[in-house]
Amino acid sequence: MKYAFDSDTISYLLNKDSRAQYNFKNAVDNGDEYVIPPMVYYEVKRWLVIKNATAKLSAFIKLCRFTNQIVMSDACWEKAIEIYTLLTKKGSAIDDGDIFIAAYCLVNDYTLVTNNTSHFQRIDGLKIVNWKT
Repeated sequence: MKYAFDSDTISYLLNKDSRAQYNFKNAVDNGDEYVIPPMVYYEVKRWLVIKNATAKLSAFIKLCRFTNQIVMSDACWEKAIEIYTLLTKKGSAIDDGDIFIAAYCLVNDYTLVTNNTSHFQRIDGLKIVNWKT
């Protein structure tokens, strides 16, 4: 399986949430691939830096070392524009950050690990799993 973590999932892992840690351990034990999308990296790191959460920042950097980092390609940006257009026309737009994360997952064939299913389930074709349930 190929997983991409949303910001909330990173937060659960850094806060040592037992359910998220259990699922993460299973993914690692199964040899599953996981990634932190660029937008999530930005969201998490800026929050940790502004809060001066040095221990969590160190744990986050360690987690990042074990992920495959893929940049936002032209295909990702085009997919983001497509998602934005479709959702806006339907009257169900979501934040740009979430659109970027979804586009990244769709283009790179990742399953998004998030507790924010209400926003992401609006995006056709996006595979979502919630490690909090």
